[in-house]
Amino acid sequence: MARTQPDITVPDLSGKLAVVTGASDGVGLVIAARLAAAGAEVIMPVRNRGKGEAAIEKIRRQHPGAALSLRELDLSSLSSVSALAATLTAENRPIHLLINNAGVMTPPERQLTADGFELQFGSNHLGHFALVAHLLPLLRAGQARVTSQISIAANQNAINWPDLNWEKSYSGGRAYSQSKIAFGLFGLELDRRSQAAGWGITSNLAHPGVAPTNLLAARPELGRSKDTLGVRVIRTLSRRGVLLGTVESAALPALFAATSSTARGARLYGPSGLGHLAGAPAEQALYSRLTSTDEAQRSWRTAERLTGAAFPAAQSPTSAPRS
Repeated sequence: MARTQPDITVPDLSGKLAVVTGASDGVGLVIAARLAAAGAEVIMPVRNRGKGEAAIEKIRRQHPGAALSLRELDLSSLSSVSALAATLTAENRPIHLLINNAGVMTPPERQLTADGFELQFGSNHLGHFALVAHLLPLLRAGQARVTSQISIAANQNAINWPDLNWEKSYSGGRAYSQSKIAFGLFGLELDRRSQAAGWGITSNLAHPGVAPTNLLAARPELGRSKDTLGVRVIRTLSRRGVLLGTVESAALPALFAATSSTARGARLYGPSGLGHLAGAPAEQALYSRLTSTDEAQRSWRTAERLTGAAFPAAQSPTSAPRS
C-alpha cells in the first residue's frame, strides 16, 4: 500500500513577489511550483537558463496561470550576485518572500569559487549572504520573510575558523557542514538584527531532512561523473517509504517556514519524523552549533569582510533568540 504523503496548506499569496534560489530542479522546483500555485509571482534566479526554462514549462503544465520568470544567478560569483541584485533593484518591486534554497554538496575534490573561496562555503553561505545584503532595501519594502535552507549536516562538525577555505586539509563533508552552520548562524543573526534595527524582516531556517534530490547525484561540473552510493541508497529507501522523505515532502519545511502564519523568526523548521529525516514539517530545537550569538556575530563580520557586502550598522542583541 502506498504511504500517505505529508502535506501543508499554503495560504493565498496573491499579490506577493517571491524569489527562490535553486528553483530549477529538486526541492527548489517544488517550492517554486507550490508558491506559484498559491498565487505568488515567483522569480527564479538560475545558473543554467535551459534548466530554468524547462522548470517553468513543467510548472506551467500543472498550473497554466502561474506567474514565473527567470533571472541569471551564479552564487559562486559575487559579481553575478551583485548583477542580479542590480537588476531587481532597477525593477524596484518589494520582495515579500525570499527562500535561499540553492546549494552544492561535497565535490570530491576541493574547488574554488570565482572569488577564491572554497566552493561550498562561497556558494551556500557567502553568495546568499551577499544577495540578502544587496536586496535589503527591497526586502524591507516588502516586510519580507527570509527562509534559509540549511541541512542536518549543520548538526555535525564545526566552522574551521583557522582555515575557512580548507587549504591545508580538505574534507568535502566537513566543508559542507561548515557552509551550512555559517548559513544557519546568518539566518538567525539576520532576524536578531532586523528586530533590533526595525528592518521589518523576519528570518528563519528550514531543513529538508533526507530525500532523493540531485545534491549527491552525478554532477560533472563538480567532478562527480556518476551518482554517489549515498544517493542510490537514498533513492531506494525513499521509494520504499523507509525512514526518508520524497522531494515533495522535503520541500514542506521551507514552504511552512516561509508562508505559515504560525512560523516565527529565529526558528528552525524541519521534518517531524524519526531523526527529523522525513515527515510533516514542524518546529524543532536549534542545533547546538547554531545557539551561540558570539559565533553568529563573528560569522557575520567575517562574511561582510570576505564579500564586501555590508549591511546597515546595527548591533545584534546579546540575548538568545526570542522565546
